[in-house]
Amino acid sequence: MTFALEGPVLDGTRVRLEPLGHRHAEDLAAAAEENRSSYGFTWVPTAAEVEGYIDAQLARATAGKLAPYAQVERASGRAVGATAYWDPRLWPAGEGLCAIEVGYTWLAASAQGTGVNTEAKYLLFRHAFENWGVARLDLKTDARNSRCRAAIEGVGARFEGVLRNWSRSWAPGEDGLLRDSAIFSITASEWPDCRVRLERRIAQGLERR
Repeated sequence: MTFALEGPVLDGTRVRLEPLGHRHAEDLAAAAEENRSSYGFTWVPTAAEVEGYIDAQLARATAGKLAPYAQVERASGRAVGATAYWDPRLWPAGEGLCAIEVGYTWLAASAQGTGVNTEAKYLLFRHAFENWGVARLDLKTDARNSRCRAAIEGVGARFEGVLRNWSRSWAPGEDGLLRDSAIFSITASEWPDCRVRLERRIAQGLERR
């Protein structure tokens, strides 16, 4: 059977990942405007751009390139950011998913550093490895984004190197330029240990609440 990229609802203790829709627009507009200086090298829509952003993500989903999510904070019930599965790669025979990337991720300033990102990544990784059976999961960021690189390494991904002039830069003042991208991955053989570490981090964070 040919694989179709469709992300289900993923429930955690702090965060619920819901397939992105226009019902999340009002919350995301508020989240995006909390403190835009916290985004750095990451492109985040302004409040006025959120509806168009959702349309664009849904168009990518229809084309089979993306499974976009709203990150909904369980305590408040508000969407506080977004993330996605994207760039699905199939096995050579064309049946079944070989690898996937997690990206298009951003969080409101107030949700950063709260454990939402860690749990969201855990939910996405677990579904990819244990339900889709991927051999590899990718993450990448602007090579200059030390904060994001530390967060990616913190959820257990291994740094593989920097691809120069790899993709569009989202840094302020760099419209039309390319960025160097830092590439990270987790493989299926690494996932069991990564899962244990993530579950420990999540549990420790909950104990501190």
